[in-house]
Parts: sequence; structure tokens; C-alpha cells
Amino acid sequence: MNLCNHKTFETVYKKYSNGLYNYLYYTFGNQTDAEDVTQNVFLKLWERCKTVSLENIKSYLYTLGRNECLNIKKHEKVKIVFQKQHTSDVNIESPEFNLEKKEFEQKLEQAISNLKEGERQVFLMSRIDKKKYMEIAEELNLSVKTIEKRMHNALVYLRTNIKEFNR
Repeated sequence: MNLCNHKTFETVYKKYSNGLYNYLYYTFGNQTDAEDVTQNVFLKLWERCKTVSLENIKSYLYTLGRNECLNIKKHEKVKIVFQKQHTSDVNIESPEFNLEKKEFEQKLEQAISNLKEGERQVFLMSRIDKKKYMEIAEELNLSVKTIEKRMHNALVYLRTNIKEFNR
């Protein structure tokens, strides 16, 4: 089978795109980047269709996706440093509730992004996708006990950070 064949490529896309998206989203915690990177990975795959073997296609796709996300993260760090250097002191007035809500959401998002990669994956798969531990274990090729431990660690970490926020 030739990957440059439209039907073959479409079959590969249908088989792996959703899994790749989920992997990228759970690993890096950003839906928009996960969508963009998934599209870019398949675009690169199409551009390189003559040189890519179908034998290890899943591994190839996930490696491309991971590398692209890491490049995005590096770029975001550079942007943040630049923004901090060039941010003016803007005084924004808003109701206290909206401010507290926004701060809490940012704190929660930051806490989730600070989780270890495996813990973040398990937490998001369980809480966002509503997957059972057995399903997560099968998908990640890990034992159920490992999934339970990662979830426990994630919840302890999040509770600790949220309690510190509320003080």
C-alpha cells in the first residue's frame, strides 16, 4: 500500500487523527495547539508520503506531534519573556467576583499544567473524557494500579494548590 494514495492516506487519517489529537491535548493541555499540530502532522505526512513507511506510522505520527508541540512550548516561553519585558501597567477595573473567578480559573489551569505529564494525561482522560481507569490503562499501555496512583497524585496536588489559593 502506498501512503501517497488518497484512499490509503484517508484511512490512516481516520484511524490515527483522533488518538493523536487526544494524546497532544492531554500531554500539552491546550486544545487549539492540539488541533493545529494534528493538522500540521498530517500535512507533513502527506508531504513526505513517499518516504514514510506504513509499518511504523503510528509511532512516526506521535513523534512528529510531540516534537512540534515541544517547539511550540519553546516559542511560547520566548513570547512570555518578551511580553513581561514590554507590558505596561494597565489598570483594569472589574467586579470583585469576576476577578476572583478569573484568578481561580487561571490558578486551576496553571495547577493542571504543572502536573507531571503522566498525571495530567490520566487526570484529563478521566475527568474530561469520562474514561474509566481500565480504559485509560489500556490506551496508555499501563497497569490500572499505575493509573490509580497517577490520579491520586494529581488530585492531592490539585487540592493542595487550590487550598493555598483560597487562603
